[in-house]
Amino acid sequence: MTDLTFEKMGGMVGEPLGTSGWQVVTQEAVNEFANCTGDHQWIHVDVERAKKESPFGGPVAHGYLTLSLLSAMAMEIGVVPKGTAAALNYGLDKVRFLAPVPVGAKVRLHSKLTGFDRKDNGQYLMKTENTMEIEGASRPALLAESLAILVPGPDA
Repeated sequence: MTDLTFEKMGGMVGEPLGTSGWQVVTQEAVNEFANCTGDHQWIHVDVERAKKESPFGGPVAHGYLTLSLLSAMAMEIGVVPKGTAAALNYGLDKVRFLAPVPVGAKVRLHSKLTGFDRKDNGQYLMKTENTMEIEGASRPALLAESLAILVPGPDA
């Protein structure tokens, strides 16, 4: 459970919200993502060909697979204040894929609060800056500015 509150969040803009645990990106996850999206590009799903022909020496995760991990990792960190009735994905302001994630690599998320604004309807727009780190790599996999609408519950 998070110790963040709606009251605290307004004064935390610019501060880190936390870091998730490490998650291994498996070939099984890459294959399942390919099946869900229809993106069966060989660099992701053909292990033998990727080992021989890929500039990365093996298969890599889809960029959008890596991006899709952001939501669950943010929830693991606990970026949603207690008393939230609903947290809704509102979109992304900016995404940059900076380095490929090799299959078998571990990734984790660092999240920083960059905006927290109360709207006229009593909801809040939360903006976070997210960096997906690859264990042992000099560059992150991605940087993403994400937006969420937070609906306070009765006990917020």
